[in-house]
Amino acid sequence: QVQLVESGGGLVQAGGSLRLSCAASGRIFRTYDMGWYRQPPGKQRELVAAITSGASTNYADSVKGRFTISRDNAKNTVYLQMNSLKPEDTDVYYCNADVLTTDWSRTAYWGQGTQVTVSS
Repeated sequence: QVQLVESGGGLVQAGGSLRLSCAASGRIFRTYDMGWYRQPPGKQRELVAAITSGASTNYADSVKGRFTISRDNAKNTVYLQMNSLKPEDTDVYYCNADVLTTDWSRTAYWGQGTQVTVSS
């Protein structure tokens, strides 16, 4: 019913920047919290940054001051601006959106993931 399509990943040198985008489409009535997660090898998926529909934000300690999450509610799109990237930021980044569909079903959806690789 709802699809999340991520873009913007790639290879960058340490200290560089990338901007991730995630567009939600489908039978969307309203989008609530949106966020970005990553899953280090052998570990559970962890929150990188989240943003409410009212634009309140929350960040993992490891990215505070370097990453900025934002959203465009009219486009059902969430962004992650990543600056001062470090090799330890290398991972697959997943978009998540809490969505109320037009048939009144509320579900958290995941994107397919986009690879971010930071070389030293």
